[in-house]
Amino acid sequence: MSQSLPVRFVMVNTSQPGNIGAMARAMKNMCLSELYLVNPKDFPDPTGHAWARASGAKDILDTAVVVDSLEAAISDCVLVVGASARLRSIPWPVVSPREMGEQVITAAQTAPVAVVFGNETSGLSNQELEQCNALVHIPANSEYSSLNIAAAGQILAYEVYLAAQQGRQIEQDVIFDEHAPASTDELNSMYAHFETALTEIGFLNPKAPRMLMRRLRRLFNRARLDRMEVNILRGILSAAQGNKAHLRPDRQPSSSVE
Repeated sequence: MSQSLPVRFVMVNTSQPGNIGAMARAMKNMCLSELYLVNPKDFPDPTGHAWARASGAKDILDTAVVVDSLEAAISDCVLVVGASARLRSIPWPVVSPREMGEQVITAAQTAPVAVVFGNETSGLSNQELEQCNALVHIPANSEYSSLNIAAAGQILAYEVYLAAQQGRQIEQDVIFDEHAPASTDELNSMYAHFETALTEIGFLNPKAPRMLMRRLRRLFNRARLDRMEVNILRGILSAAQGNKAHLRPDRQPSSSVE
């Protein structure tokens, strides 16, 4: 299989440019070409380490997209999986590398998807974690489980390649646009609407929000909402706010929706 797979690898706050080059090489080995870099410390790399470590994958570095936030890197994605070396105290859906590969290839049939890698030292922050539908954890020696970021990237790239090569995609019926999975940008707009509406009706105290919004994100990320479901929820929020007139007529859910 030589055709590039529609899967985006995102590296967040990478401190060592050599790791960016090594990730590019790991990606090209497995027919991946979309590399996004969020606030890399040194890129383009004046030392040349990134290009040296990339070896024959210079083209991936040349076309890498540099953005200033994780939100910008994944705004159009319908599935975002975060790579984590450690399991979190905050409960979050966790999948194996094999499950991740299958889910990523399935979702990539309809829209962009992303696998996100955190900073080499600190990994993904809780705020970055909130942007992910699930975490992927690579099982390893319990006494020494931290993999180099490029090594982790190679394993996950292989699982994506394997899922595509073995044809594990789930056959899907034609998906109408309104039933397509909601993008990260659409979900973030819904979360902002939730926060505003819940504050207005007195359910959320913005001075003491506790974990409410994080728990709502976790709930809806797990549910994998489609666009119609997002519109229904936002319609309910608008009604609770007394803003029915602000809904577009073609977006108001009918009572027959099941």
